[in-house]
Amino acid sequence: MTLLGTLEVGPQGLGCMGMSQSYGPGDEAESIRTVHRALDLGVTLLDTADVYGPFTNEELLGRALRDRRDEAVLATKFSLADPDRRPRGDAAYVRQACEASLRRLGVDHVDLYYQHRVDPTVPIEETVGAMAELVAEGKVRHLGLSEASAATIRRAHAVHPITALQSEWSLWSRDIEETVVPTCRELGIGIVPFSPLGRGFLTGEVKREALGDDDARRAMPRFSGDNYDHNLRIVEALRALAAERGVTAAQLALAWVHHQGDHVVPIPGTKRVKYLEENVAALDITLTADDLKAIEDATPTPAGDRYPPEMLRLSNR
Repeated sequence: MTLLGTLEVGPQGLGCMGMSQSYGPGDEAESIRTVHRALDLGVTLLDTADVYGPFTNEELLGRALRDRRDEAVLATKFSLADPDRRPRGDAAYVRQACEASLRRLGVDHVDLYYQHRVDPTVPIEETVGAMAELVAEGKVRHLGLSEASAATIRRAHAVHPITALQSEWSLWSRDIEETVVPTCRELGIGIVPFSPLGRGFLTGEVKREALGDDDARRAMPRFSGDNYDHNLRIVEALRALAAERGVTAAQLALAWVHHQGDHVVPIPGTKRVKYLEENVAALDITLTADDLKAIEDATPTPAGDRYPPEMLRLSNR
């Protein structure tokens, strides 16, 4: 097991967003099988958010956990599901959003409650203060932030201990290493990397021409035009290194994340048992310092931003 702050979780979690949106059609029966298999394999941290669906992903996860709630460390997020689609962090909304999530999930508490994106119009002290009240009432056990800056993390942590920071972190998204990662390590805050496989790109299995019209990656600069062609060369290099070790590119990319230190628990997303099992097998890979350097040398900064401009500006506040 691994500690996120003081919260004990399995060494790898499961991102559930893709079961309900963004990456093509879902299959509820297979998604529920995937959740159950995750628990069987010791993948206890299950990650969702009210905006996924919207709302339907929490409901799906609630159905999946109906008879297995005690085996899971249940994490959800708020702030982006407001009808205006802007981040909200005012105290009244924090409470409203939490109580709605509890109803959809069919539980009396969540183990980890994140602010999904920081509201620039509300002091973080007000938001975290309201979240702390939910802890005092037993509706939430631990608090987290997502895509927050180092300065915001410090201010939040001064109000109530922050257990985890969830941000994108992978071989092709390393922005948080400069200030956010050192701050979390200093304060004893766990890090939960989302999209540790670059939204599937680092697996080498995602082909631009095969993406459906409703696939969110079509709008992401790294999947577009010349950027895509440049980034394919990074994946080809990663696949060659993986082949030398008898593993998949996905497993090698995940192993790199796992080797970034204690209190790092990535949440690769999948809606299929096959890929869940492949991801969990990455925990068995041991990398030396030379291995890590070889992997990093083969995967330089990718071309293109990770989000379209309207989404990118919501991050790292």
